[in-house]
Amino acid sequence: MSKTLIRGAKVLGGDAQDVLIDGETIEAVGTGLSAEGATVVEAGGAILLPGLVDLHTHLREPGREDSETVLTGTRAAASGGYTAVFAMANTFPVADTAGVVEQVYRLGKESGYCDVQPIGAVTVGLEGKKLAELGAMHESAAGVTVFSDDGKCVDDAVIMRRALEYVKAFGGVVAQHAQEPRLTEGAQMNEGVVSAELGLGGWPAVAEESIIARDVLLAEHVGSRVHICHLSTAGSVEIVRWAKSRGIDVTAEVTPHHLLLTDELVRSYNPVYKVNPPLRTERDVMALREALADGTIDIVATDHAPHPHEDKDCEWAAAAMGMVGLETALSVVQQTMVETGLLTWEAVADRMSAKPAEIGGATGHGRPVSAGEPANLVLVDADYRGEVDPASFASRSRNTPYEGRELPGRVTHTWLRGRATLVDGKLA
Repeated sequence: MSKTLIRGAKVLGGDAQDVLIDGETIEAVGTGLSAEGATVVEAGGAILLPGLVDLHTHLREPGREDSETVLTGTRAAASGGYTAVFAMANTFPVADTAGVVEQVYRLGKESGYCDVQPIGAVTVGLEGKKLAELGAMHESAAGVTVFSDDGKCVDDAVIMRRALEYVKAFGGVVAQHAQEPRLTEGAQMNEGVVSAELGLGGWPAVAEESIIARDVLLAEHVGSRVHICHLSTAGSVEIVRWAKSRGIDVTAEVTPHHLLLTDELVRSYNPVYKVNPPLRTERDVMALREALADGTIDIVATDHAPHPHEDKDCEWAAAAMGMVGLETALSVVQQTMVETGLLTWEAVADRMSAKPAEIGGATGHGRPVSAGEPANLVLVDADYRGEVDPASFASRSRNTPYEGRELPGRVTHTWLRGRATLVDGKLA
């Protein structure tokens, strides 16, 4: 079994320590460690965290391999410090059967760059009319526990209630894309001052907030778990905070781009800023940051949404919604949350590793950096500053809103069960 000695790393941002990996497991954490024949990585005071876990990734395969594949998506994940990702169900065909989720699960195993846990669709074909094979997907080799029609809202309250009741039997969770469709017909961006000035159809905050309010009440009534995808408004924060105060079993995520970017960027009409839910106001951004800091929002999830060049390099109205995010997520969180004093590196590990692993049931991930734990780790040079260059991305798509923007931090190494998937910033 191979050994790796990480020397002089700031574990969770604390004092410099050495970490010895033996095979798939952390053998020891301390100072002055040595191991004959071990591969030595000189950390030089870089930050060592548990491998990141993304509860919201679009890998596009099967069906849209021109955007991304499981292989290219997991390579992007490893480049961003991720050791596990949850693959959304809006593929072609939709991941609404045991056969499709098992295919995605198998492709993840073959990629070897990070663990891939498929998310099953809530309804057949994402059509919102009939429950998909939730039990069969859970009992399959993929062992699905998270279900979502992300990209579309489960807007029928009866269907949502039935889904919550069904997954309760095996401890599953429904992850809701909160968007009342009748309030967002023709929506192109956040509804507000900027949309009025630009003459673009508005996506009002109430379209998100009304669905969240309904679903937390349904979860309370059923006694089941609900997870809110890509929460984006200050009002949504208050609803989730209220629900948690009542003891409702709700969790929520925020994306890196909703922590940094605002709807003012849409004035450029650059479709790279077109996303669902849309970029909101500065007030919303500040509320999201505070909620992530105080735990109202549980986790950061990327909503990595790759698109080919022709789907984004066009007029605004025709452009697809979505941004890639796996390779820049940690840098954005460092800038918005760590450098502003809202989160420590230990808290970052909680929001980007431990809690998403807990919510999704990612066994072996999100564990403490301590002896006896699986060696799923990421090393981050927090002192690095550099401009984002999408040409360097491992993802098949380049639709990043950060091109040319200077961001802090750089992932230098990623280990999946003790095996290096990224070495000195290059894929192994």
